[in-house]
Amino acid sequence: MKKLNLRINSKSKYYPIIIGSNIISGFSNILKKYHFKFSRYLFVIDENVPKPIIKTIHKSIKKSKKKIHFFKATEKNKNQKSVNGILKILLDENYSREDCLVAIGGGITGDVTAFAASTFKRGINFINIPTTFLSQVDSSIGGKTGINTKNGKNLIGTFYQPKLVISDTNFLKTLKKREIICGYAEVLKHAIIANKRFYLFLNKNIKKILKLESPFIENSVFESCKIKKNIVEKDEKENGLRKTLNFGHTFAHAYEATLNYSKKLNHGEAVILGMKTALNFSYKNNLINKSNYTEIIEHIKHSKLPNKLNNFFSLKDIKKIISFMSNDKKNKANKINLILLKRITKPIIKNHYSKKYLFKFLKKELNN
Repeated sequence: MKKLNLRINSKSKYYPIIIGSNIISGFSNILKKYHFKFSRYLFVIDENVPKPIIKTIHKSIKKSKKKIHFFKATEKNKNQKSVNGILKILLDENYSREDCLVAIGGGITGDVTAFAASTFKRGINFINIPTTFLSQVDSSIGGKTGINTKNGKNLIGTFYQPKLVISDTNFLKTLKKREIICGYAEVLKHAIIANKRFYLFLNKNIKKILKLESPFIENSVFESCKIKKNIVEKDEKENGLRKTLNFGHTFAHAYEATLNYSKKLNHGEAVILGMKTALNFSYKNNLINKSNYTEIIEHIKHSKLPNKLNNFFSLKDIKKIISFMSNDKKNKANKINLILLKRITKPIIKNHYSKKYLFKFLKKELNN
């Protein structure tokens, strides 16, 4: 597979995203190509990343120039304590702003490492090597960092762009099917909000994509990244257009938090449930026509993606869900903001609803 290169030109930074199969073995050559010269590296690595992959990356970096910090990447560990663990190493070892933090793992590892990078001496160099489908198509692009608190998901964070993103689709072969589905949720979201042709491609090739067949998987990563890149370049700090990337996420984040970030529901599964909930809400409020609504719902059902809310929640959970939705950072006053859909490629941003209205809606959803 030939390398596919994207370049992000945000207001704060230009950086390349390199996508391809079996490209990580050329890590040092990629650094040379883009004239990156760092004195030292601190690698923050998800414990779940297979050791052979780690060895491949480290072969090209001198032992004296690197230090490794393994991180147990779970939503419960996506917190200030984990960030402090990284900062302590940087401080104790006297790293400078000319050195580099490298994240190797999924979105949680990337978010925590990027947040640490953004705060250490007001910004150290950061390279992201996403190893999950979800992180390759979503969290590694756009510069959002964040950690969780007892009040909700990603409520503390910064905007901090990396120097470089390397997405090797060979990493995906080590993932379980559930994690592939998790990443597909964000791919589908990008297509729904921004590209009808890409949506039709997914509709036709979903089985091949979920089986990681080439070139379908590489094209899915590339097209998904391209959609997010175009949005981020126009609105880096989420003042308007970038909010559309949160389609389904206000519900999804609340679902995750309500279950205390348990393994019962991972982020991608929550996003699928969140998108379906947002679609139902759009349809019941006469925002989307029946044809577009049915088309997307059938895609989700036909693909056998998790889509039944009452498999995870009961009526007694609604108050808790609403409470977490109320803490969403995009809300205004006492109303809850939702990103909804008018039709495929036409998301709607300004939608504020009362807690009482959403409570009634969720009650009906769970009774269906």
